[in-house]
Amino acid sequence: MTAGRRGRFPLRLRRNPVAWTHQRPTWREARPAVIAGALKRAQARPSGNWYVVGATADLPRDRPLARTVAGREVVVWRDRVGRLVAGPGSCPHLGAPLGDSPVRCGTLICHWHGLALDGGPAAGWEPLPAHDDGVLVWVRLDDAGGETPREAPAVPARPALSGAVHAVYTGIGVCEPEDVVANRLDPWHGAWFHPYSFVDLTVLDVPGPDGGGVDGDGFAVDVSFKVAGRLVVPVRAVFTAPGPRTVVMRIVEGEGEGSVVETHATPLGPDDRGRPRTAVIEAVVAASDRRGFAVARALAPALRPLVRAAAGRLWRDDLAYAERRWLLRSTGRFPG
Repeated sequence: MTAGRRGRFPLRLRRNPVAWTHQRPTWREARPAVIAGALKRAQARPSGNWYVVGATADLPRDRPLARTVAGREVVVWRDRVGRLVAGPGSCPHLGAPLGDSPVRCGTLICHWHGLALDGGPAAGWEPLPAHDDGVLVWVRLDDAGGETPREAPAVPARPALSGAVHAVYTGIGVCEPEDVVANRLDPWHGAWFHPYSFVDLTVLDVPGPDGGGVDGDGFAVDVSFKVAGRLVVPVRAVFTAPGPRTVVMRIVEGEGEGSVVETHATPLGPDDRGRPRTAVIEAVVAASDRRGFAVARALAPALRPLVRAAAGRLWRDDLAYAERRWLLRSTGRFPG
């Protein structure tokens, strides 16, 4: 049965499962030039200087969300009407970390000397453009991005949140954003590197001079998500990179058609050894037209930790891939 043909039930039974050691090698198909070409085209696409800083759900009313983005301390919170505001994370008075300060009635109050910030300019503190898309929180850093600014980030198309289940995973690795993006633009490693999650993976089309490409310079993949034993869910997915720090996997045929996994790579700054650190902020937005999916939506609060745990297991491997790639690049040993 092809990935695009849906049956009455979403699960399938693998009839002739192949052991991990006996599956078809993919190293000849995973040509470094194809991955490098896709990465180069992604890096050339504009971001408008927008960076993902975290999940919408990580932003409560009584305290801010703080993160270092491209070496800049940033703090984000909601004002008294719920509007998202952002700005430098260091107090302009004596440099207190504003991320440790409370929010009261929409005003961020510095816990060192009481400087009150309502989101407008004050005492040398200047707000930054911010955006909440309902799943992720973004901030615009023009001095870090160096591009022509855009009024809003290019948020990938998603299923309507009212009919979807969404969750956000965040992990941090010693690498640069390009190493995270390159990992996602290598679909060939899936069934080899993640056999606990993916089986029967075939890359159908690749972008660039060596392939026709699909969906605006994307990789088309047939793959089965492993459930338990021989039970799987087969789908067809397309991987695209709409910006220099974002890769989107969209299910185009099979169960959950239209569902997306957005991977955003946000540069943080160097660690205490001078090595670059990157946050992987991955949003899963799942939808289905099956009647039983309404139950999943009702159970969304209980499902989100499970989705984050599954993403975390994958990213333990994939961050090792990205970190290894950075290590080889930084020492002049990367063969790609």
